[in-house]
Amino acid sequence: MKKDLVRLLIVLAVPLIVGIGIGYSLKTSGGTPSAAEADEAFGKAFPASVRVQDKSGSAQDQETSSRRNAITRAIAKVSPATVGINVTEVREQPGIVVDPWIRRFFGDDFMRQFGPQRYTVQSLGSGVIISADGYIVTNFHVAGNAKEITVTLVGGKKMSAKLIGADPISDIALVKVDGTDLPFATLGNSEDIVIGEWAIALGNPFGLFEINDKPTVTVGVISSTGMNLGHQGNAVYRDMIETDAAINGGNSGGPLVNSNGEVIGINTLIFTGGVSQAFVGYGFAIPANKVKKVVADLRKNGQVTRDIFTGFEAQEVDARVARYFGLSQVSGIIVSDVYKNGPAEKADLRVGDIILSVNGEPINSAEEFVSILSDSSPGDTVKLKVFRERKTMEIQLKLAKKT
Repeated sequence: MKKDLVRLLIVLAVPLIVGIGIGYSLKTSGGTPSAAEADEAFGKAFPASVRVQDKSGSAQDQETSSRRNAITRAIAKVSPATVGINVTEVREQPGIVVDPWIRRFFGDDFMRQFGPQRYTVQSLGSGVIISADGYIVTNFHVAGNAKEITVTLVGGKKMSAKLIGADPISDIALVKVDGTDLPFATLGNSEDIVIGEWAIALGNPFGLFEINDKPTVTVGVISSTGMNLGHQGNAVYRDMIETDAAINGGNSGGPLVNSNGEVIGINTLIFTGGVSQAFVGYGFAIPANKVKKVVADLRKNGQVTRDIFTGFEAQEVDARVARYFGLSQVSGIIVSDVYKNGPAEKADLRVGDIILSVNGEPINSAEEFVSILSDSSPGDTVKLKVFRERKTMEIQLKLAKKT
């Protein structure tokens, strides 16, 4: 009887022991292990790789502190002010011109499908908060034509935003959320940029902000400044900052930051060499000083006024003109007409004067001259380097408002 009782207890105990073992193994293997569990497992598997002497808590703190540098401090400073932007935009596709006879034959209901079509497009981008009360800078091509704008803050809070103003030529837009005491970034001085200094790009590439509720960070250097990329669509990209910090779709409108945590540019476009639609080495940002000027106008007026009047007409200099006037090379534009009582006449600009540069930037075509003036407003004064009677001189031209 006793032997039978012992066998029964053994039979009952075995499943219990096995169950406990299985339960323990499931508990310890479920989810991501803690640092202590990971260290213990690694130490058992690779004992030779484990350091003999454990670090004290203070030593670990010192090492962690030593890994914090100017880059990490800059990221910690600007990251809370970086936002993801989701936009709903209504676009219209022009219809097909149809012969009236065909329209009468098929009827208006059938032909309506060939008329203008309106459709909704959803897109995303980035932005940076520049004031505690919720003003946000982004690109025109991100939010300039938006019907609905949703801003996602670090931590995942979503807020509706309204468009304050947008400027297609500079590709800058200003939007606003209703808020107080929001984290905001400082716009720095883009004229102080040093080639080769650290550059940090923050933003929402490929919508990754939505996954982690915080911006993606890439680090590179300032590759070049003063890059004139000309017209692309309605925008004129002049004096751009070039960086090799990775910028991809969704980064547009996000901040480019220096190691002091100052926003030195707004990430805008990438160079792909025609081989890709993603980053292949170089991106470009609108310099902060231009951003300051544009957003000031957008906040005040909702737009940037560029109805400027120079008071003269000009044409490009060709080899024949250069030879006739004694220019050593073909460059500049030649004044062909001066309007009476206009800015050019008041500045003593004359027919036959050849304008070689504007504000120190060489002029090789009429298009370049117009592009440079795209950053100007009525009342601004520009410096013209003029070739007259085989001598060069400087003329101050004060721009007027076109009437």
